[in-house]
Amino acid sequence: MNLDLVTIGVIVANVLVSLKGFEDYAFRSKYIFNIGAIHRGEHLRMITSGFLHADMQHLAFNMITLFFFAPIVIAYLGPTNFLLIYLGSLLLGSLLSFFFHKEEYHYSALGASGAVSGILFSAILLQPNMMINFIIPGYLFAIGYLLFSIYGMKKRTGNIGHDAHFGGAVAGFIITLALRKEILFQDTWIVVAMAVPIIILFVMIKMGKI
Repeated sequence: MNLDLVTIGVIVANVLVSLKGFEDYAFRSKYIFNIGAIHRGEHLRMITSGFLHADMQHLAFNMITLFFFAPIVIAYLGPTNFLLIYLGSLLLGSLLSFFFHKEEYHYSALGASGAVSGILFSAILLQPNMMINFIIPGYLFAIGYLLFSIYGMKKRTGNIGHDAHFGGAVAGFIITLALRKEILFQDTWIVVAMAVPIIILFVMIKMGKI
């Protein structure tokens, strides 16, 4: 698989910043997503936290996922739009996380999962019938992923930033549709099906169910 220079750059940036964070706790504490710090005006943490990871396993999982799906997005949309989706997904993931935890001043998070979720969803929209893990059609995986994220947000399951995952996925979904409007007409029912969990979440928020 041929990797574009922009993908290599993103992976290298994640690896270098994460390795620094592994060995320098003060560095990690300065740039990690933290509600209290963001309330104090340290908004840059919403971006910098996406280049830090908890451990090598966390880093490897995100970068391997990016390795497989970034080439699809770049092939269809180009490197500039790939970066737009990556950073937009990272930011929306952080914003949704802030929305759900804004009163929890000690809440912290880190990782590129929101950004990577956006790239994953972009790739699925561009190739909705791709097989995930060789057995699951991409669009079905996407729907299940969002529904599980909603469940995780409601139940607070595990030490996982479900809200950041969801926000990143939604950003990838919306930006890709904005860039390739013809998908709405070519794969209308798949787009609608993938949008259903997004609508469910907003209805649940409106009703105070989450």
